[in-house]
Amino acid sequence: MSPSFPSALLPLQGRTVAVTGASGALGTALLRALHGHGAELIAYTTASEPVALQDGEGKAIPLRSVVWCCGQEQTLEASLRDVDILVINHGVNVYGDRSAAAIERSLEVNALSAWRLLELFLSLAERPAGTPCREVWVNTSEAELLPALSPLYEISKRLLGQLLSLRALDHQGENPCRIRRLVLGPFRSALNPYGVMSAGFVAGQVIAQARRGFGLIIVTPNPITVVLVPLQMGLRHLYGRLFSRAAS
Repeated sequence: MSPSFPSALLPLQGRTVAVTGASGALGTALLRALHGHGAELIAYTTASEPVALQDGEGKAIPLRSVVWCCGQEQTLEASLRDVDILVINHGVNVYGDRSAAAIERSLEVNALSAWRLLELFLSLAERPAGTPCREVWVNTSEAELLPALSPLYEISKRLLGQLLSLRALDHQGENPCRIRRLVLGPFRSALNPYGVMSAGFVAGQVIAQARRGFGLIIVTPNPITVVLVPLQMGLRHLYGRLFSRAAS
């Protein structure tokens, strides 16, 4: 049976939200926006320096910064036990590089690391029925469907999207962790300096749609994405139901 979710806005006040890729443009924008909603923040970063942010008034935003490395997702298990909402947002763009090293890095960071972190979070104990469930928001990107002028970025994001779709088929339990997919168009960041949207705008839209209960969150200026992504997700769901099975 599919779980039912309340129609009221998703509460963020006092909830612990962890964001990977926290030192990037979207990561910092999400943290600032979540702070504005009263969330308690954990910033996961692979940068050498811990994350430190200020609000619009120049005051330090309280957060816990955790430095980690892709491939060592298990080291985050202890801190993840306290997390209500995990935003899997880290990624890398090697642009036109197609070397063996670039292939390995793209697959590891964009797909396999995100998948391992997703599985780790889903393996945590389920919250009691009647209480807010855990949530995981996964940034798969518009590149899951459309060209991004970076073949390895597209391939790795499509792999993550496929794995996410298969994993969502086993979404069971009295109060299961809710999975939300973020399909984001081009926004300005170190990965894409030519993006047409600001990271702050995208972060605001992501939170607004999540609070309204959307499981598929699309933020893009491209109307083709808005039409094709839900269709693709529906067909992928049907295909997975017909030709795969859950672990016994």
